[in-house]
Amino acid sequence: MRALIVRNLKVYFRDKASVFFSLLAVIIIFSLYLLFLGDAWASGLPNVAGVKPMMDSWIMAGLLAITSMTTVMGAFGTMVDDKVHKISKDFSASPAGRGKIVAGYEAASFLVGSLMSLVAFALAELYIVARGGAALALGPAAEVVGLILLSALCNTALVSFLISFFKSQNAFGTASSILGTLVGFLTGIYLPIGMLPAAVQTVIKLFPVSHAAVLIRQVMMAGPMEKVFAGAPAATAQAFEEEMGVVFRFGGQALPAYVSLLILMGTAVVFYGLATLRFSRKAR
Repeated sequence: MRALIVRNLKVYFRDKASVFFSLLAVIIIFSLYLLFLGDAWASGLPNVAGVKPMMDSWIMAGLLAITSMTTVMGAFGTMVDDKVHKISKDFSASPAGRGKIVAGYEAASFLVGSLMSLVAFALAELYIVARGGAALALGPAAEVVGLILLSALCNTALVSFLISFFKSQNAFGTASSILGTLVGFLTGIYLPIGMLPAAVQTVIKLFPVSHAAVLIRQVMMAGPMEKVFAGAPAATAQAFEEEMGVVFRFGGQALPAYVSLLILMGTAVVFYGLATLRFSRKAR
């Protein structure tokens, strides 16, 4: 299986276009933030010291959650290509069982999502520092790394199940485009969750990637928010957190971080099981 993982990693990184398009949604969102979104969100707190570093941390946290999803999806493109070009039949004729072959694709996709997100995290920290913010301390940085790995695991399970329904490159490309567009809304980057209708907010709160974004925001924004809202009423900070998707509320109660963690872990287990069931049935 190790040879298959290495092979899938080489195929993905060799195709520069695939790498670029798996990062396209991230590039677009970051460009929009630089051009006008950043100023638009910061304008709500004029003349307050530390607003820009706080908003930089907010957007970067969301981008880390998105990077994990889109790069995992891009890495699974190798599996679709192998189906289309009948390469998968060569693998089926090898001594490796069907389960190991599928696991090879899943492991490679997880590694791609993790690696690309970790690189994005390093670049995000450099960007925040270059803009006058402070880098995360070792403890919070380790928390973000752990959340990135958990997010990549969750997204690998989700996309693995989704990919089991695709039989053509066109279908996969269409799904990738739709997902890349939706994920920005579902993580509350294009429009903060507080600006959306209640029904849409509920959908976002049920989307696992949104919980990854919330958890990463809570870690990356803790320091900047403490500075910005120092001396302000607690209600002001709470309203901002709810508006910007730093916390999710159900029935007026803030959702504890451990619940979001359980949602991510539960999603990984459930969808990995569903994907395994799908692939085992297709092999018969």
